[in-house]
Amino acid sequence: MRKLPVPLRPLIAPLAILLAAALALWAAPTLPPSLAGLKEAGAYFMLLAGAGMGLWFNRGRAFVAAASLLLAYFGYRVALEVIDNSFAVQAVYTAAVVLVPLNVLIALVLPERGVSYHGDYRWLFIVAGEILLVLWIASSGRSEFSGAAWKTILDHWLLSASRAPFLSPPYLGRVLFCAALTAALWRAWPKKDGQVSPLAVGIGGALVAFFIGCEWARSEAVFGVFAAAAGAMLVVAMLQESRRLAFNDELTGLPGRRALQEAMAGLGPSYSLAMADVDHFKSFNDTHGHDIGDQVLKLVAARLAQVNGGGRAFRYGGEEFTVLFPELSLKEALPHLEEIRGSVEAYRMAVRGEDRPKKREEGEKRRGSEEPDSRPPDKILSVTISIGGAEPGAGMAPAQVLKAADEALYRAKRAGRNRVSR
Repeated sequence: MRKLPVPLRPLIAPLAILLAAALALWAAPTLPPSLAGLKEAGAYFMLLAGAGMGLWFNRGRAFVAAASLLLAYFGYRVALEVIDNSFAVQAVYTAAVVLVPLNVLIALVLPERGVSYHGDYRWLFIVAGEILLVLWIASSGRSEFSGAAWKTILDHWLLSASRAPFLSPPYLGRVLFCAALTAALWRAWPKKDGQVSPLAVGIGGALVAFFIGCEWARSEAVFGVFAAAAGAMLVVAMLQESRRLAFNDELTGLPGRRALQEAMAGLGPSYSLAMADVDHFKSFNDTHGHDIGDQVLKLVAARLAQVNGGGRAFRYGGEEFTVLFPELSLKEALPHLEEIRGSVEAYRMAVRGEDRPKKREEGEKRRGSEEPDSRPPDKILSVTISIGGAEPGAGMAPAQVLKAADEALYRAKRAGRNRVSR
């Protein structure tokens, strides 16, 4: 069975939650009266959980998204149930549709600095200012202080949300929604290491769920269910992001030792393990610096990640990597290990000169100019790895097999390096 590509996997949870929300609405008429309050309480619970997790995990963007959605949902519910004024409902609705994507857009464009950082009070001023502004607009015409000008402003085609017989997101809200969704996709786009940010995907999914609810905002059930779906997406995304950070190595993008231990716990009777080590890695660091050493590790990790035969690569620690073949014997895995060893050996890594621009566009501009190039020539480095493989014998636990692979690795080192041993 063909697996879903890794960059698309973070989309599974948001799509499943949207489907669950649609099914919940379909099944809502059959719910007993005692569960009718779930449509409202569920949204509060999920959005509060999202804001609480964002605060606990120190995820600034997720907290801004969850808090904005929570305030928007609360404000609209209050306007519907407490304030007997159609303009107030329209004003709160317009503010929610405009301010939620605006806040999320700002949070996505700015660098992630967590919830608590120097200058975090500015967000408190922004939120307080937005709440006061909405209250001022909603009370338009009811006092001398509020005035009646807001009614005229909200009737402008850019802000008008009253396209009878339903409320509908104003054009400005739609533009900001598209901008915020684009920013979320930009943040989620796979980086060089192929990693996709589940948190950015979750924020984008929450925006989609929120705007689906806004399209049918006159239906309290629809608005509540999709607001709850938005909160659920943020909660799931933060859990996925936390797991990714805990199980994946940040430098190479490969799963780390914790992920290896989890994979080893579920192995069957037939498998093979290999330990790989970068040859002369200490000399790379001593001669060329730690930045070059990091580039070497990224290069080796990228080649190991392409291993065939159903193998899966992990960063074990330092310059050591592990490759697990959950369904291959060592004899079947050896050709794939040899292929990876040869791939690393054949690669030539160019080291940037000190005055070489880091941005590709600037480098292309320099190369296209007629001015003489005074840059020192780039150094070309060759990297090799040694690999040791092992498979389980009678009564051997996976940890013992891993130790046997490590011993095979040292045999490869003693035999001259740049080889595969068993």
